[in-house]
Amino acid sequence: MLLRPVRDTEEDAETVRKLAEAAFGASHALKGEAPEESVPDDRAAARAARGREKIRHLARHDPAGNWIAEDESGQAVGAAQSSVREGTWGLGLLVVAPGAQGKGVGRALLQRTLEYGRGCLRGIICCSRHPAAARVYRQAGFELHPTIRMRGVVDRDRLGPVDGPAVEGTPRDQDLLDSVDRRLRGGAHGPDHAYLMRHHRLVVADDLAGSGYCYINAEGKVALLAATSRRLASRVLRAALLGGEEGRVVEVHDVTAEQQWAVDVGLAAGLELRSEGFVCFRGMRPPTPYIPSGAFL
Repeated sequence: MLLRPVRDTEEDAETVRKLAEAAFGASHALKGEAPEESVPDDRAAARAARGREKIRHLARHDPAGNWIAEDESGQAVGAAQSSVREGTWGLGLLVVAPGAQGKGVGRALLQRTLEYGRGCLRGIICCSRHPAAARVYRQAGFELHPTIRMRGVVDRDRLGPVDGPAVEGTPRDQDLLDSVDRRLRGGAHGPDHAYLMRHHRLVVADDLAGSGYCYINAEGKVALLAATSRRLASRVLRAALLGGEEGRVVEVHDVTAEQQWAVDVGLAAGLELRSEGFVCFRGMRPPTPYIPSGAFL
């Protein structure tokens, strides 16, 4: 097996994207879950293009933290993407092709990404319910915090109005976003905010009591949320859920037990809750109020 860096090219990005698609599909089958709902061709093409852009973004900003595993024939059998942002390391992706699982590919990729973050005091991983992944991350020294996934159509009457000002964010809010990041996770997301702003609606609240923000994409999935208080976190989450298309299914992933404020908002909105996976931390307590991004953490 050979490990090589992920290049900032469409070819490598598509290789990593297809590996992730195959691995996640196999993971759903292993857990007895239905495959993801099919989407129209135009939406599928747009989603694939966003996926390649995200992969290239990480490869560009963290070239030493992104790796592809190839077998003896040169076939890609696994990939991992990690990032370092101001002393906080994050694992955004670790996938192994179904036929190559259980052969040490995932451990080798994880070890290479951990080497990239060896100078970091803090680490974060969003982990699925796949038992092998949880075992490997725990053995690497991460604490596993079980998470909740919330999903459904927002009941606007039950959720009620937002309790204060929450506005559409712009690139001018970058300093505010980075300041909140540093307070909660010890490191700003920095360049990741540019990608998130291109593909998500950003809701920002900023007053004398503190600041908070929430990203939500056009498909109704909350991508990242951080705030300096539970009240502001609830405000930006409510505003994000209410600001979407009426009748659209929304999703909030990776809600840990520390985020009961988010559970309260989800229940008020009429969302269904279920146990999902883990958020893993090393060298830090779970930040709160905070909902991580799977890719940018």
